[in-house]
Amino acid sequence: MTKIAALVSGGVDSAVAVHSLVQQGYSPDLFYIKIGPEEDKEWNCTSEEDIEICTWLANKYKLKLEVVDLHHQYWDMVVKYTMEKAKMGLTPNPDVMCNKLIKFGCFEEFVGKDYDKIATGHYATTEVINGKTWLATSPDPVKDQTDFLCQINFKQVSKLMFPIGHLWKHQVREIAEKNNLLNANRKDSQGICFLGQVDFRDYIGKYLGENPGDVRELETGRKIGTHKGLWFYTIGQRKGLGFGGGPWFVVKKNMKRNILFVSNGYNPEKVYKKKLKMTDFHFITENPWARDETNAQHLVTFKIRHTPEFFMGHLFMDENNEWTLISQQPIHGVAPGQFCVVYDENHHLCFGSGEII
Repeated sequence: MTKIAALVSGGVDSAVAVHSLVQQGYSPDLFYIKIGPEEDKEWNCTSEEDIEICTWLANKYKLKLEVVDLHHQYWDMVVKYTMEKAKMGLTPNPDVMCNKLIKFGCFEEFVGKDYDKIATGHYATTEVINGKTWLATSPDPVKDQTDFLCQINFKQVSKLMFPIGHLWKHQVREIAEKNNLLNANRKDSQGICFLGQVDFRDYIGKYLGENPGDVRELETGRKIGTHKGLWFYTIGQRKGLGFGGGPWFVVKKNMKRNILFVSNGYNPEKVYKKKLKMTDFHFITENPWARDETNAQHLVTFKIRHTPEFFMGHLFMDENNEWTLISQQPIHGVAPGQFCVVYDENHHLCFGSGEII
């Protein structure tokens, strides 16, 4: 019998994933990963309620449940990455790094190594091609989470199971209701888990503080206000700026001079880009074009943030051996530090990702 470790969160997705495994005849051991800081109770999300629900789930199916405390590792790895990137004026993605370093990194090192498979409630699938496992998308474009898994490696993806990855969200809810799962109608979590109701700006401010500077109109250089710190803003941002005479869009950051540049209008051209250069491109399984000429262009689909839409473009390696993507249409809010997640032309297989520069 395959030995399975199932990661549970207290949410409906992981609960239905466990139900599905049991229905298939498996008896997975359940693990709740705790990543919230103990010292700030108000910053810890609903972990007590989560654990209560996970305990109920384990009892319902007569399974073992263990709480794995990885909050120190999360703080040392993911929070450090987030703060370093933000301080450099970049746009970090802590959820991507949490999957790579914590859920499928530290957990594997401490617990997962003793299991054949790791099962999660992610909306994603896998496909075996010529004996190799590839990450693939879920049929539900709104809930698909392959973009959050874009930095995992071949060993990790080969060990993963996604029991609900082939389902749509409404189907998952229906299964939960039909089987009287306690969290059938529980709201989905939003944002970075342990923050709970705390705004991401407050989270950044708590660790980096404030560093006021000028806000200037890009076209004229005219000062229109003062910002509290460049790390509070991301390229393409419109909401929450608080500058009169708008709407304003964030279009550029000058880290040396501590200036935030904005542009006026509903769709200023400065917010859109077609050329995306990336560094440290990471292939999950392997480079599917390894045998092609170095300057060959490859038709792909891609996304730069968690949205249902995919964009078409051509990916190639430039003269500096960096992967570059030319989009077929202008993309709004391309921000350095974001991950550009690359898929095949049918947005089915997820090849990997690179950090936008």
